[in-house]
Amino acid sequence: MKNTKLIFENIRIALQSVRSHLLRSILTVLIIAFGIMALVGILTAIDAIKNSLTQDFAMMGSNTFNIQNRGIRVHIGGRRNKVDVFREISYREAREFQDEFDFPALCSVYTIGTGTATLKYKSEKTNPNVQVVGSDNNYFETAGLEIERGRNFTPDELKYGKHVAIIGSDITKTLFEKNEDPVGKVISIGAGKYRVIGVLKERGSSIGFTGDRSCMVPVVNVRQYFSRPNMNYTISIMVNDPKLMESAIGEATGLFRKIRKDRAGDPDSFSIVKSDNIANILISLTGKIRYGAMVIGVITLLGAAIGLMNIMLVSVTERTREIGVRKAIGARRKTIRNQFLAEAIVIAQMGGILGIVAGIFMGNIVSMMTGTSFFIPWLWIAVGVALCFIVALLSGIIPANKAAKLDPIESLRYE
Repeated sequence: MKNTKLIFENIRIALQSVRSHLLRSILTVLIIAFGIMALVGILTAIDAIKNSLTQDFAMMGSNTFNIQNRGIRVHIGGRRNKVDVFREISYREAREFQDEFDFPALCSVYTIGTGTATLKYKSEKTNPNVQVVGSDNNYFETAGLEIERGRNFTPDELKYGKHVAIIGSDITKTLFEKNEDPVGKVISIGAGKYRVIGVLKERGSSIGFTGDRSCMVPVVNVRQYFSRPNMNYTISIMVNDPKLMESAIGEATGLFRKIRKDRAGDPDSFSIVKSDNIANILISLTGKIRYGAMVIGVITLLGAAIGLMNIMLVSVTERTREIGVRKAIGARRKTIRNQFLAEAIVIAQMGGILGIVAGIFMGNIVSMMTGTSFFIPWLWIAVGVALCFIVALLSGIIPANKAAKLDPIESLRYE
């Protein structure tokens, strides 16, 4: 009980000292706050993006993989991975695989018509950044997308490539008023007219990956109206049972090697990519950024510690006479030392709290700019508080010991 009262008394005296040297204390608090803000802010943004990546790829499921014509080129830590560029996958090959793949799985064929389309409805139009995807009726499930209003493509629409479209939520907000139902309306995609038959459920984005700004039309329609040389198609497969994932990949590889006429002994002329592989690669990249952020934060906090130590040494010099009075009326060395340590801890924690709040705010601004949700980094809040406490101890121990060792007689004579 006595120790508790002494702690609160030291905190009260520390707050009085802060108020009596307000400008100096504010500057010290801001130095510490900027260090913590840099650390917590960057780490908050990284963790928010990491969580969003994990959630987004989890929507596609750990039981989904794609067959595509080339590997993913990713450089990590300066290492360059050589990636072979394969011949494009034709529509005939993709459809032949879809027809012959006899496995308990859902198979979809799709291609990107363009990524710079402009959609129009009456006097409203989108920016020229809409992605037009030629897909079939299985695409939405394998891609983790849901139709919120309207319906999916019918077999007849897919067979004849009719002018129908399913649009993302961002397109709906841009082209239609709040209470207007897009389903059944005719919109322009480039020079063509398309009837809207469905609207996708809003999904949000993660560092640029989004279905909200996409427009899906039958894959045959894209072949006819968005045709270009060497058009490439992707096959997406969702296995019914995740335990059969490796078996499905093995069977798909064997079948597609036969379709592509790959000779025995030659490497596959295509690439198979699991949905969670992409997330793991991107998440590993965020780990490198995290280390850089921690180095920046530690360097900034080192500067803050030096600043705090300098302020405390000045405070000891200015309060020499006060220390002499306290010792003259019975204060022990331990009491004086604890008083100055408490003052350093109070200043550091004030800076830490300000820095943590600012860091969470700045980190979430960055994460929201990339389309991720608000995130509170409880781990980094605890780390920030602990770091401020360590900085206070390291910065305050030398001034506190100096104050504790002052001679009371010399201190009382000090001017």
